Amino acid sequence: MSAASRGPKSAMVLAAGLGTRMRPVTDHLPKPLIEVEGQTLLDHAIDRLAAAGAERVVVNLHYKGDMIAERLAHRSAPRIEVSREETLLETGGGVKHALPLLGDSFFVVNGDILWLDGLVPALTRLAGAFNARKIDAALLLQRTVTAIGYEGRGDYFLDPAGTPRRREEREIAPYIFGGVQILHRRLFDGVADSVFSLKRLYDRAEDAGRLAAIVHDGEWFHVGTPEGLEQTRARLAELRTER
Repeated sequence: MSAASRGPKSAMVLAAGLGTRMRPVTDHLPKPLIEVEGQTLLDHAIDRLAAAGAERVVVNLHYKGDMIAERLAHRSAPRIEVSREETLLETGGGVKHALPLLGDSFFVVNGDILWLDGLVPALTRLAGAFNARKIDAALLLQRTVTAIGYEGRGDYFLDPAGTPRRREEREIAPYIFGGVQILHRRLFDGVADSVFSLKRLYDRAEDAGRLAAIVHDGEWFHVGTPEGLEQTRARLAELRTER
């Protein structure tokens, strides 16, 4: 059995955000449709999900959603479903709203990131770290010192056994959450709210000992601001000249 066949068959790309930090670029273009290396961020994400074995990809839409839907209509594979949000539901609310379109476990990828794989594709490694009987969420972490386009205090620590812990308010953590994950639908059990962040569910999984994480071993880019976009394009151009 191939590694891809063992991973989730459904996935979601979070593409509903307003992209306010990317203005003025996003005044006329939703952030997931920004092109890097001749391809939109959205297509980069979907292609990686398809390569990892995802047969259905859900994309949530809000800001300039018709533009994104038009772009998705040009794809023939994998099967694409859209989840429209009349009001922004945040990350957790967006996934909860789309649960009827997703399987028991599924990939979720942020629409403003890009990554290059190491020797083994990141999604394949993540699937290998996800045990559906013991884990409710598995996160891809990135070292802050090598993250392109990121400025911040980090998100997580890892203990010697590789167990993640979210940083406290005044701490500086060596890893950031890389916007790539596998979730189980039971993580949403008992959540009555319709608008909330996925961070709330990560914390609940951490408290229950049901949160796992791996560290990305390739390059990772946060394309959340014009500066981040410029840094991403510059680094990718540098990598092309090194080949």
